[in-house]
Amino acid sequence: MLKRFSASVLGKLQVKEIFLKIIVTTIVMSIFLSLKVGVGELVASSRYWDFPPLPPPYQYGNILMNRVSEKKGVKPVYFPHWSHRVKFTCRVCHFELDFEFDVNKTEITEEDNRNGIYCGSCHNGKNAFGHTEEHCARCHTGTVALGREKFGELASTLPRGFFGNEVDWGKALKEKIITPVYSIFNKEEKPLEFAKPLWLAATWSYVPPAYFPHVAHTQWLDCANCHPDIFNIQKKTTESFAMKYILEKKFCGVCHLKVAFPLDDCKGCHPAMARDKK
Repeated sequence: MLKRFSASVLGKLQVKEIFLKIIVTTIVMSIFLSLKVGVGELVASSRYWDFPPLPPPYQYGNILMNRVSEKKGVKPVYFPHWSHRVKFTCRVCHFELDFEFDVNKTEITEEDNRNGIYCGSCHNGKNAFGHTEEHCARCHTGTVALGREKFGELASTLPRGFFGNEVDWGKALKEKIITPVYSIFNKEEKPLEFAKPLWLAATWSYVPPAYFPHVAHTQWLDCANCHPDIFNIQKKTTESFAMKYILEKKFCGVCHLKVAFPLDDCKGCHPAMARDKK
């Protein structure tokens, strides 16, 4: 009787132990799988979002200005950002010369250029080739598929990036491989000394925070380029700041879809993410 009772109790204890092991194993596996899925989504995040296809590196950042060109019987104007950002910061064109970030939004005319406004501020025959008839075809090309060889020569002298132009422009500036002009009107003007970084928490639990270094942006831009039109100045007051809106060319997407490193480089903003392979 005692032996039978002992065997019964022992059997129950063994069943309990086995059952407990199953529960623990299930919990551990669930955690592991959830982490595995999370990591997988982090690594493959650029495949989750419908990012616009990237052109060849030499074409990334090239734009066609065609607000009135074809209406007036001429080819659209080709503008390669990569050849200009070696010499000038973004601030020069998009703050001092008042070019809108969106292509074809600036009401630029040939008359303006000839009067020393917009492109004519530099393309005056002194600083760069002027707006004279023999030079028309240099800008009015009608295509962005130009400059492969020149870009290749330039890129070979600059730090390698991962997406877009595949050039690390920030590193090139920091190491003074390039020294673009900050202001064409005031040689003494310098970038604002504001190095405060921002860590922006993601709404998805498995996505690490985004990192925003002010200093990396103030070297290229003026505060007024971003504030207050694109971002409110006070922290956490910019509404609807989400990836889907960035993909609609809002917020960071104003630059990081067409000129600055593209959103495909998730690690560029989310440092804890694994860099996706192209």
